Amino acid sequence: MITTGDQLIAAVNNCQLLEGECAFWWLGQHGVILKLGSVVCYIDAFLSPIEGRQVPPLLRPEQVTNATLFLGSHDHADHIDRAAWPGLATASPSALFIVPELKRQQLADEVGLAEARLRGVDHGLAVEIAGVKITGVPAAHEFLDRDELTGLHPYVGFVLEGNGCTIYHAGDTCIYEGMQTLLRQWRFDLAFLPINGRDARRLASGCIGNMTYQEAVDLAGTMRPGLSVPTHFEMFATNSENPQLFVDYMKVKYPGLATHIPQHGECVRVANGAVI
Repeated sequence: MITTGDQLIAAVNNCQLLEGECAFWWLGQHGVILKLGSVVCYIDAFLSPIEGRQVPPLLRPEQVTNATLFLGSHDHADHIDRAAWPGLATASPSALFIVPELKRQQLADEVGLAEARLRGVDHGLAVEIAGVKITGVPAAHEFLDRDELTGLHPYVGFVLEGNGCTIYHAGDTCIYEGMQTLLRQWRFDLAFLPINGRDARRLASGCIGNMTYQEAVDLAGTMRPGLSVPTHFEMFATNSENPQLFVDYMKVKYPGLATHIPQHGECVRVANGAVI
């Protein structure tokens, strides 16, 4: 059982993967460590010990010495953790940071990262690093916001293709027109989907919402990934959902689709869309 950050880093480093395999470790909220071959990606890693979080950070930034890539889906503290990113940049000095192209220059200026270490993605804008292709997918964080001048999006999801695997990390999003058609161009082995939902109370307080668990199930039913993983629950008491509801609804509505409720720091290995 993993109980310390050093043990988690060691587990990631020691995980050996064959072609067609990937592995992930859930960090809480929407954060995961994803390993594709020898490439280690930290996606939406929320590591700052801010007030109100119910799950302590699994890692300190200085412990993260093994990163190839850091991905941040949008500029909210539990996704692009600005307080942690300078420490992450120092601990993994060769790692690159993948962000929405719309926010790339702003993050370089305000977080203090070298511009050369930031890459931007968006719809139709992809990067390939260390044999992993990362494509941006627009995300509708309540609204499908789009910059009028550039046409770029402040919120994105990620499609990662590497080591014979294809993974979708939705970022924070609701369903929007054309989303299913866009995603059908890929065959996903693994999908991370937020399930915390949204309502008037949260939006009025400035808490921008996501898919409900029912909508996340239906998106999976359209995409038909090998494995669907619910995320974005339990971190904050006022912005959560029961992941078992996602699993139960999937079993009834799409009985052929596999799900897995992640546990903090647990290693989940996936091959051909199935947990191994």
